[in-house]
Amino acid sequence: MSTNQTSLPLAAAATPASRILQLGLAAFLGLFVVGFAGFSHISAVHNAAHDVRHSLAFPCH
Repeated sequence: MSTNQTSLPLAAAATPASRILQLGLAAFLGLFVVGFAGFSHISAVHNAAHDVRHSLAFPCH
């Protein structure tokens, strides 16, 4: 017994509106993470972000 299933390729499923939404949400998430970690008064969070920037050779100061 076999089932006949058809599916769309992933590229066909993404509409321009969904791509814009995905880009907007990714940008919001990135800004939130950078803003939270970069300006956090919790020293452990700020120091962890600072160490990650240095480990990626990203100049931060």
